[in-house]
Amino acid sequence: MVILSGWICTGNYCRKAAGILRLGDKMAKTITVLIISTILLLFIIGRSNSAQAEIVDTPKAEPNEPILKKAKLDKNKPGNTEPEKPETRNVELQQAEPNEARIEEFKSNKNESDKSEPNEPQTQQPKTLTVAFREKCAGILNNFVDDEGMVKYRELKLRRHKLNSLLREFEKLKPAEYKKWTKEDKIAFWLNTYNIKMLEIITDNYPIKGSRWLLLLWGPNNIRHIDRDIDGIKEQKLIVMDKEFTLADIERQLFYKDFNEPRIFLALSQASLSGPKLRNEPYTGPKLDKQLDEQVKSFLSSSRGLVIDREKKRVYISAIFDPSWYGKYFIDKYGTNKKFKEHPPSVRAVLNFITNYVPERDISFLQTQYYSVKYINYNWNINE
Repeated sequence: MVILSGWICTGNYCRKAAGILRLGDKMAKTITVLIISTILLLFIIGRSNSAQAEIVDTPKAEPNEPILKKAKLDKNKPGNTEPEKPETRNVELQQAEPNEARIEEFKSNKNESDKSEPNEPQTQQPKTLTVAFREKCAGILNNFVDDEGMVKYRELKLRRHKLNSLLREFEKLKPAEYKKWTKEDKIAFWLNTYNIKMLEIITDNYPIKGSRWLLLLWGPNNIRHIDRDIDGIKEQKLIVMDKEFTLADIERQLFYKDFNEPRIFLALSQASLSGPKLRNEPYTGPKLDKQLDEQVKSFLSSSRGLVIDREKKRVYISAIFDPSWYGKYFIDKYGTNKKFKEHPPSVRAVLNFITNYVPERDISFLQTQYYSVKYINYNWNINE
């Protein structure tokens, strides 16, 4: 007799009951294993999903921020009461792929700027008006006038808007600003203004046209055709500082009366082959004295300015020294009664001026010999 779970079994019935109980134990164990396995599997899957959720929910870090973002995530996990502080120096070094070049370029530029000379100004000073005008004049003279003073009028005509634009700049100059300039800067300004205006006049009337009989008399390239057609080249108007001038006004009122510097007249463009050479650079206040001396020496050393015939006892000087032209403007500064007494006052003044710029041999002849003074025939053909 067997006692099973409170039941009393005998014979075959007890054996069957015991088999059923053993089978139930095995099934219970199997079910228990399955339940445990299922719980473990669910636990693992849950952990995996949690980790993926953390990755998905984490915003994409910028190239220079990954370590900072990771530190913030770690701080939210339980048990991390004192998260490690990220080292900011490693942020630049570890992941700076896209921005690394910019950071390095910024550092490089900063270091270069820090290497400036001790006395070098850190900020660029604004250009003065004299410098601005000079640079604009240089843009025309450098490009359209060669070293011999010949002008590329054909090319300049295609760019004549540059001349017009520059002359409008002269109109806008404020008298109060002009008064602050040195005498040298003022002379340089008016010289450049005069020469630029002369370029505009010739360019506007290029190529030269004339009547048939005058073409036969003067030739096709003579600027007297232009002078006749426009009623006088030097009577053409321009506006400077909101005031009207002609080229003749500038010569009389400024170069003679205000400045009384005769060298200026050898720096003015006459737009002709016998005139002084037009410089292919603008005049500037700081270099004005040197530039004017160079103009005078260059002109007097050429056959256009001075020729001494010792055998015939004749001195030929440029027609621009004639009293009816610029000769009379030399009297105030270079007039003398001590030398060249056989010549009229304007010629004495011009000869006295010339002796400052010619070799000693020529000075000796001019001061001690008797000779006649004649004016060189003037070539009015255009300087191209």
